[in-house]
Amino acid sequence: MKKAPTKSLNSSTLPPADRFVIIMAGGRGERFWPVSRESTPKQLIRLLGKDSFLQQSVHRVLPLVPLKNILIITNAAQVKAVRKQLPRLPKDNIIAEPVGRDTCAAVTLGAAIVGARSTKAVMAVLPADHVIPDDKKFRQVLSDSFDLANRGQVIVTIGIKPSGPETGYGYIRHDLDPLPDPAGVNGYKTRFFKAEQFVEKPPLEKAIDYVNSGAYRWNAGMFLWSFVTITNGLEKHQPEMLSACHRWFEAASKGKLDRVLKKEYPAIPKISIDYALMEKAQNVVVADGSFEWDDLGAWPALGRHVKQDSEGNAAVADLVHVDAARNVIFDARSKARRTPICLVGMLDTIVVQTDDATLIVDKAQSQKVKDLVRKLAQHPQHKKLV
Repeated sequence: MKKAPTKSLNSSTLPPADRFVIIMAGGRGERFWPVSRESTPKQLIRLLGKDSFLQQSVHRVLPLVPLKNILIITNAAQVKAVRKQLPRLPKDNIIAEPVGRDTCAAVTLGAAIVGARSTKAVMAVLPADHVIPDDKKFRQVLSDSFDLANRGQVIVTIGIKPSGPETGYGYIRHDLDPLPDPAGVNGYKTRFFKAEQFVEKPPLEKAIDYVNSGAYRWNAGMFLWSFVTITNGLEKHQPEMLSACHRWFEAASKGKLDRVLKKEYPAIPKISIDYALMEKAQNVVVADGSFEWDDLGAWPALGRHVKQDSEGNAAVADLVHVDAARNVIFDARSKARRTPICLVGMLDTIVVQTDDATLIVDKAQSQKVKDLVRKLAQHPQHKKLV
């Protein structure tokens, strides 16, 4: 593995050629069944607009990062669909994990591939399935974060200002006072704070306290670091993963990565990057994600992004109803098979129609769609629907 260069605090702005984006796109997306399936999970489906969430994620970063520097880490079952959706992306930029080993392994793999291309690189690790309506605001935060990550040995995580006491997100506690801009910077448009603690999903009472304090951001799973910084972090906190990074770096440099991954990846420990590194590192900086954001975790969240009628029904369908309110209706059938969806007296319900399945679930029980998918997978007649 080549020795990475040392970066000066007064180094110049990072050139586009050394900016990389790693998009994590290996999730199963069970909560959006029956539209999402194992081969076409949440990040590959079209719920909002004509593009999938993955396509939106790529388009969102293209003004900052060359297409050749965007890597997609997915799994073997989804490679074909990813290539179909991103035909201009170089074939070698779509990497299939032999098995899922959580985010630390995926991050380490991405770092090894990026490092083999440029040891001066700074990389952003981004999820493939988030909703960010204002691309311009997001790119400003991402651009400033790239620059800061290039100037010093810091890990940057983009934290979202909470809009309410959500219990489904992790939180990041940070200093209340913003950090000063580094030497040589005229002034970032993004505020940065020193991270103090990563907090798991809290109960409602604690979430209310977090929001009221002003000292917490939602952990959106968006990270930036230089190749130098991520390898230093692995060396300090996850030495076994650093050894794997070395081996994959060499394999990627010699065009032998697929063979090495098939042999080694199943034995890699299954651990998240949050637990493996972020919670332990002392050099984490939080970028103020001042843009609208949603991870769209389950069907009820779709109602936040679809125009509602006077009774609060959010429909992507030909809906006809009597005394129905606060429902979410999504018709994913092919045009030739679409018919009106008619509701009478239904409240707080999810209705999803595809060509081969119908889902009806109470909003409050929507997280149990995952359990339904597992039950279908065990049934000889219905497992084809998973």
